[in-house]
Amino acid sequence: MRRKIPGTSMLEAFESAARHLSFTRAAEELSYTEGAISRKIAMLEDYLGVKLFSRVKKRLLLTEAGSNYSLTVRATLDRLEMETTLAMAHDDGRVALELAVLPTFGLKWLMPRLEQFRLQHPLITLNVTAREDPFLFSEESFDAAIHFDHPVWTNAISTYLFTEELVPVCSPALIGALQCARPMDLLSHVLLHKSGRPEAWSRWFELAGVADVRTLKGPRYNMHAMLIEAARAGAGIALVPRTYVADEIAGGQLTIPWEMRVPGAKDYYFIVPENKHGNPGVQALRDWLRAVSEQYRKEHDGS
Repeated sequence: MRRKIPGTSMLEAFESAARHLSFTRAAEELSYTEGAISRKIAMLEDYLGVKLFSRVKKRLLLTEAGSNYSLTVRATLDRLEMETTLAMAHDDGRVALELAVLPTFGLKWLMPRLEQFRLQHPLITLNVTAREDPFLFSEESFDAAIHFDHPVWTNAISTYLFTEELVPVCSPALIGALQCARPMDLLSHVLLHKSGRPEAWSRWFELAGVADVRTLKGPRYNMHAMLIEAARAGAGIALVPRTYVADEIAGGQLTIPWEMRVPGAKDYYFIVPENKHGNPGVQALRDWLRAVSEQYRKEHDGS
């Protein structure tokens, strides 16, 4: 049965005009005349049987139907463009995998190890995209993700990698050459928080035997990478996963003002949608991640 899908030229004209709220700018962007844009949108409206635009005092506005449809068309065209690019880049004999990762995890833990994976699997091209929030695999083109456990992964298979360990870090200049004498001494400095984890510092201090309302105070950042840079700059003390700051600590750019092993509240998992679980490339990536994660756990147990 023939699909009820309008032509891509109509959809491109509509998406551009909807984004700019201007037929003129859409024509410039797509190298059409303004009249051609107007005709394509009229054809699309006839095809759909609904009005997509209205004019109020010479201003071009989207109707409610047009506004809703524009979001769908934009996402669909973006997805089609990406898939087309991937198809054009396909090389017989090679496997391309799309992997979503937590931003700072990808930058600090995964990137330094990827050359090892490439050497072991030279026929697998791994494309990595940073994704802070969980997502539905059914709405994305990812083959797998490295993320925290979450209910959104219901139709996926998760492989445990390791549990994060949180440590306080700051610029050595902030506290001088010596560590703090007591955990509560950290409260004399600004505490830097991760957005979405307002309880992290309170939990750390609770395990250190300190109860104080000041543990909730301080600026918040939505990415660990921002916390780390703020701590490096001397803005305060950040509570971050140890693996994210190993290089900075070894290089003397950051120091741990009070050493205490505190498991984080998050576990890292390699997550694969059920329909991709049998993919040989995905299996190779999973096996490699499991091996390097086991080695990482051994190196840091008891550290």
